[in-house]
Amino acid sequence: MRGLWGSSHPGPTLVVTALALALGLSIGLEPWRLVLLTVAVFAGQLSIGISNDALDAARDRAVGRTDKPLARGDVSLRAACVAASVCLLLALALSAPLGWRMLAAHALFLGSAWAYNAGLKSTPLSLVPFLVSFGTFPSLATLSATEPAFAPGWAWVAGAVLGAAVHLTNVLPDLADDERTGVRGLPHRLGPRASAVIAAIALILGAVAVLLGPAGGDIAAVGVLSWVFFAAVVAVAVATVVLAVVRPPSRVLFRLVMLASLLLAAQLVASGGALAG
Repeated sequence: MRGLWGSSHPGPTLVVTALALALGLSIGLEPWRLVLLTVAVFAGQLSIGISNDALDAARDRAVGRTDKPLARGDVSLRAACVAASVCLLLALALSAPLGWRMLAAHALFLGSAWAYNAGLKSTPLSLVPFLVSFGTFPSLATLSATEPAFAPGWAWVAGAVLGAAVHLTNVLPDLADDERTGVRGLPHRLGPRASAVIAAIALILGAVAVLLGPAGGDIAAVGVLSWVFFAAVVAVAVATVVLAVVRPPSRVLFRLVMLASLLLAAQLVASGGALAG
């Protein structure tokens, strides 16, 4: 169990699950709906993480990834495949009581992520699954409500931008290992500096969408808290761009973009009332 948990990408799994919980709370979901949403997203994230490591096991062994339980042999490939499949089915089963719309949206979210794991990660289209999955993500909460509805357009934009930033920077620490094993997604082709700059600019656009979307484009109607989150996202994003231009690419860029991404996620959660319409 410890090995499977280590193969699930625990950090991203917990962050995405916590974000689903926060969005559900912000729109006022009933307790039982909130629990189902959170557990379904958690199970889905487990399936994505474990399947990713299972499909990458041979490559991870080739580059000596001793931080990966499957590469170390702590977990068998068969056990990982079974666990990922069970978690996938559990995620869909838990989504079903929340309605067919939520089930369909979550299936799209998971199918897109699994497609990335299965091969899209090595193509110029590697960004597409992140745009689809994260763009859909805010709707998982709104479609779980008593009166289900898709999230407004600005929330789709914010989610997609968040996904783009995560993808463009999440692979930066592993670019060299990926190149050695034939993984050449969009960030590999762009290079670390361009990927970080594009991710930072995208986050600023996402912050603008979350700032103005709930207010219907009326700047005068934007609340103080929204301005605070917006300013924080922009400040970190601008610092990222400046650092990417004046210094050689490093893990600092990755950390800065991740910080800006978390701030954008917090900004999205803070707008939960508008998210629910």
